[in-house]
Amino acid sequence: MEQLHAYLATLRQSLRNLLPIIAVVALFQVTLVRSWPDGWLPVLFGLLLAAAGIAFFLRGLEGAIFPLGRSLANEFAQRGSLPLLLLFGFSIGFAAVIAEPALIAVAAKTAAVSDGTIHATTLRLLVAFSVGLAVVVGLWRAIRRQPIHYYLLSGYGLLLVITWLTPPEITGLAFDIGAVSANLVTVPLLVALGIGLTGSLKGRGALADGFGLAALVVLAPRIAVQLYGVMVFSGDPETLAAVTQVYQEPLQEASRGVLAGLFSDLIGILAALLPILGVILVFQYLILRRRLPHPQRIAGGFLLLVIGLFLFTEGLFVGLFPIGEHMARELGGIERTLWVLLFVFLLGFAATLVEPALIATAERAAVLDPARLHSRVVRGVVAFGVGLGLTLGVARLLLGFPLEWLLGGVVALLLPLLLLAPRDLVAFCADLGGIATSDVTVPVITTLGVGLAIAFGGDALLDGFGLIALASLVPVLCMLLYAMAANRLIPGAHP
Repeated sequence: MEQLHAYLATLRQSLRNLLPIIAVVALFQVTLVRSWPDGWLPVLFGLLLAAAGIAFFLRGLEGAIFPLGRSLANEFAQRGSLPLLLLFGFSIGFAAVIAEPALIAVAAKTAAVSDGTIHATTLRLLVAFSVGLAVVVGLWRAIRRQPIHYYLLSGYGLLLVITWLTPPEITGLAFDIGAVSANLVTVPLLVALGIGLTGSLKGRGALADGFGLAALVVLAPRIAVQLYGVMVFSGDPETLAAVTQVYQEPLQEASRGVLAGLFSDLIGILAALLPILGVILVFQYLILRRRLPHPQRIAGGFLLLVIGLFLFTEGLFVGLFPIGEHMARELGGIERTLWVLLFVFLLGFAATLVEPALIATAERAAVLDPARLHSRVVRGVVAFGVGLGLTLGVARLLLGFPLEWLLGGVVALLLPLLLLAPRDLVAFCADLGGIATSDVTVPVITTLGVGLAIAFGGDALLDGFGLIALASLVPVLCMLLYAMAANRLIPGAHP
C-alpha cells in the first residue's frame, strides 16, 4: 500500500510536468492555427502513457538503480582496488551503449548508405569503447580529486577544433550519437555510482566529485566518431552525401515498428537493459563475491523500470512525436519569424521539463545542496537553455549562416565560464547538457528540425542535428551562469 501511494504521488507529479507541453500546443492552436488539430485524442492518450511511464521509471530508479549504485560504490571503496573499480566503470559504460537500440539502428543505416565504408559493428564498438573510456576517466578524476574543468576545457576545445575540420555530414552523425550515449538508465546509474563512491571516500564532495561522468560520456563519442569519419571518408563527397540519408528512414521505421506490434519494443528495452544487469551481477557475485542487498526489492525495481520504459516509449511515439511533426508543419507555413522562434522556444522548454533523466538527476542534486539546487529551479534553467538553443538554431536556419559559427560562439562563451563558476558545481552543470538531450528532447528536436528545414528550404538533416548540438551546449552555459548567481545571492550558499 505504501508503494502504491508513492507511485500515485509520482504519477500526479508527472501529469503536472506534462501541463507545459499541453499549454504550448493549446496556445499555438488558438493564436496561430485557430483550429483544433484532428486526431488529438490519441496524442492526449500518448501523453498520459508517457506520464505513467515516467512515474514507473522513477519508482524503478529508487527501487533498483540507486541502491545498486550505492551498494557497488561502497563495495569498491571497502576493497580499495582502483583497477577493479576502473574495470567495472569501463564495463558498465561499454554495456550501456553497445546494445542501445537507437545506436544499432543508426549504425546499420550508416553502413548501408555508405556502401560498407563505415562498418556498423566498428561504429558501435568505437562508440561503446569511447563511452567506457570516458567513465574510466571520470572515475579516475573523482578519486584523484582533480578539477573537472581541466577535462572539460580540453575536451570542448578539442571538439571545437575537430568540428571545424570535419565534414558537416559527419558532425551531425557524431552529435546525434553523443546524445544517444546518455540514455535513461545509464545516466542515473552513473550518478548513483559517482555519488556513492565519493560518499564512501574521505574528503570527497558529492557535487564536485560525484558528478561529471555524464558530461564526459556525451563528449567522448562526439570526438571519437568525428575522428573516425575523417579517417574513413577523407573528403569523399559522394559517400558523405549518402550519410545524410541516415536519419529520416530510422524514424519512419520506428513509427512502423510501433504500429506493427508492441512486442518488438519490449524486446528492444530488455535487450538494452540486460547487458547492464549482466555486468552488475558478474561483478557483484563473481568478483566482489557479495550477495545483492535486498534482492527482492531490486528485482521489483527492475520490473518497474521495464514497465516504465515501455509505457514511456509508446507514449513518445503516440504523443510527443506527432506534436513535433504537427508544429513543424504549421510553423513552416508561418511568415512571422518572431512567432516561429517563440513557439520553437516554448516547445523545447516544455519537452525538457518532461525528461525523466533530468527529473531524477535534479531531485538527487537537490538533496545534496537544497540551498542552491532546488529541483524545479534546476529543471527550469535547463529547459530555458534547451529552448534558447533551439531558438538560436532556428534563427541560424532562417538567416543562413554556418552552424560552425554559432557552435564556436557558444563554446567560446562556455570555456571562461567553466573557470569562473563555483568549482563544486561545474561537474553537475556540465552533466546536465547530456541529460537535457536524452530520450524525450532528441526525438522531438529531430522531428521539429527536419520539418522546419524542409519548410525553409535548408538541408533537413544537417540543420536538424545542428539543433541537437545547440540544445546540449546552451543548457550548460545557462546552468553555469545560474550557479555563479546562486553562489552570490542565495543565503546559505557555499563561498
